[in-house]
Amino acid sequence: MLLYASFDIVFQEIPNEVTLAINISNCPNWCKNCHSPHLRESIGDVLDENIISVWLEQYANAITCICFMGGDADPYEVERLAVYVRTVFSSRNIKTAWYSGKEVLPAGISISNFDYIKLGAYIEHLGGLNMRTTNQRFYSIENEVMKDRTEWFWEKGYF
Repeated sequence: MLLYASFDIVFQEIPNEVTLAINISNCPNWCKNCHSPHLRESIGDVLDENIISVWLEQYANAITCICFMGGDADPYEVERLAVYVRTVFSSRNIKTAWYSGKEVLPAGISISNFDYIKLGAYIEHLGGLNMRTTNQRFYSIENEVMKDRTEWFWEKGYF
């Protein structure tokens, strides 16, 4: 079961998308100097199909993407909810994204259920996606291949 602490419509997390970003709590990664340390705690409300449906009905004309920010404590639930969005809301062409703090995807996760995936823990001295020194990688999924697009954050002035 996933819990979310907050959500917002954002413009920077996924380049060229208006994104409903959902901040998932109970993060197991505990990155040093994390920008959202409160998400380490098991706080918030249950993230399920019902709340996602409410949001997608409410913001359908405003967003182009939904991004699961975290969820590493239950990655298979993140994938299941991404499949739900892609299936139930397929006519709206809402893209799915996942920001994971892990270095690699867990075994059995299908990249075909996402349009974008960010991998990598936050390491302060390497910086976030906007820094050329970052260890984090941002991928677009194209023809079931992960294409590294981290440079999008450098070239287009995101963040």
